[in-house]
Amino acid sequence: MQVCDTLEDAQRHAVGELLQAAHQADGVAAVSEQVVLAVAADSSGPHLLATRGGELAGYAHLSAASAEEANPMAELAVHPRHRRRGVGTALALDLLDRAGESLRVWAHGNLPAAQALARQLQLTSRRELWQMRVDLAGAELPAVRLPEGVRLRTYVPERDDAEVLRVNNAAFSWHPEQGGWGPADLAARRAEPWFDPNGFFLAVDADDRVLGFHWTKVHPAEGDEPALGEVYVVGVDPAAQGGGLGRSLTIAGLEHLRSRGLSTVLLYVEADNAAAVHTYTKLGFSQFHVDVAYGR
Repeated sequence: MQVCDTLEDAQRHAVGELLQAAHQADGVAAVSEQVVLAVAADSSGPHLLATRGGELAGYAHLSAASAEEANPMAELAVHPRHRRRGVGTALALDLLDRAGESLRVWAHGNLPAAQALARQLQLTSRRELWQMRVDLAGAELPAVRLPEGVRLRTYVPERDDAEVLRVNNAAFSWHPEQGGWGPADLAARRAEPWFDPNGFFLAVDADDRVLGFHWTKVHPAEGDEPALGEVYVVGVDPAAQGGGLGRSLTIAGLEHLRSRGLSTVLLYVEADNAAAVHTYTKLGFSQFHVDVAYGR
């Protein structure tokens, strides 16, 4: 086991290959976007590397507790060639030793192997994140109805950053991953291959002040899997909530994704966010899979 605050180029490449292999084997990403960005930017460690026979067998990432998240959070993946040999258990025990009893460990897709590891370590579900999906080909979307004096336009990189961050951090002040964003968080996502400002919609008032936004994302086709659209982030200024603006922004983004020829759209929502789950269910979304944060 090796622990690194920073990754060398060869280590970063090996981690990327491991995560890709795990994704292909499981049909679900092994770690979140935040961890992928941390690996790519060589930031936000520590990184735990487990090797067997000179090959990277397992990887884990640990995020310390913060103002947004009271619990340290961890994510881990084991290369398919090295599974059922104790690598995942070794990584999890190391994480628990480092972070303590308040640690939460994400299991994306909550696969049987993750459930078995949780039982072995006497961990229980502490938080659920749902992935929901809708088939746009068969969906009848309601018309976009904006409040009087509100219009939609697309995001202008850098010029709109301050307003987008203001709304995002106000709307998600409670959220462990989405709250507390800074300019670097936007810049990192703008640098991603999928970024498209034409799919980033802003609801603005007569003074061009941002009231809310819907940032869409397109996942390219991989192998036999078709391209997917995503409701990446929908955020509404708390002062503008309650008038259906979030619903209208969501519909506008879905119409855009459908115009791109995408039939399936996904989103992530906290299982206990009843209002959001209700809104998305009314638009035709249903649960596809569950990510679970396990802890003691």
